[in-house]
Amino acid sequence: MHKSRWAVVAAAVLAAGIAVTAALAAPSRPTTGKTFYFIPKDTVNPYEVIADHGGKLALTALGDTQVVSSGTQDTAAAQEPAIQAATQAHAAGIVIAGNDPQAVCPALNQAQAAGTKIVAFDSDVSCRQLFINQADTETIGRSQVQLLAKLMHYKGQFAILSAASTATNQNAWIKYMKLELKKPAYKNMKLVKIYYGNDNPAQSRQATVSMLQAYPNLKGIESPTTVGISSAAQYLSTSKYKGKIMLTGLGLPSQMKKYVHDHTVTAFALWNPENLGYLAGYAVSALADGTIKGTVGET
Repeated sequence: MHKSRWAVVAAAVLAAGIAVTAALAAPSRPTTGKTFYFIPKDTVNPYEVIADHGGKLALTALGDTQVVSSGTQDTAAAQEPAIQAATQAHAAGIVIAGNDPQAVCPALNQAQAAGTKIVAFDSDVSCRQLFINQADTETIGRSQVQLLAKLMHYKGQFAILSAASTATNQNAWIKYMKLELKKPAYKNMKLVKIYYGNDNPAQSRQATVSMLQAYPNLKGIESPTTVGISSAAQYLSTSKYKGKIMLTGLGLPSQMKKYVHDHTVTAFALWNPENLGYLAGYAVSALADGTIKGTVGET
């Protein structure tokens, strides 16, 4: 790293061809050995594990330390102990993927009052200083409907299999899915119901079973969550619905590879979650040492 300058450029790329590049550049700063807490939605979701690892790579390169802490359920209550631990440890910063945009704020506000910098990534919260978005929110939502429509030939009923009902990113994407559906091109498509699997494999599989039983004419499933789409694919791959239900969404290639090979799934999308975490790591470190302030328009 050049002594007079440090920079990081990270890109989050959708398989469908969407790309977002973010950059930070500023004068160099000494290695401080600060500690930063990464608080994912939960600690068992493979997507979150990959994103957190990206953060570790960035912080290690800067001479800082990462602590990953959260619960195993996608709830605000499961994240609160980790926020409190970061506050008590006088962490320099917190990077959080919010399970609820509001419910985590009392704990995060206490952390910020104690001097801890707050960065949200992946799923936003209402009480942070900076948000690292994986890609343009509207583009993600609309592109998911566009992809599903092509697979369904713009005709038939479909359901959405989401994560937690309070997840900021899921709800924002679904908002734009609904707006996209208002276009004349989708007049023969109908969203019948939104199901929530809470990013839990068993609950997501059960939600898949439930929608197929409730809607015998269902033609498609849109799941904008890596746990949801992989769980739905697992069920469909050995069921009578294989090849009849069009499944797409946001999935990890490592999890979805076998379902593409066995023709359960033909198309899905995602960015690189490690790059997302990498950028978040550099951002929270720069925020903590004053290199950036998180103001609108700052580069």
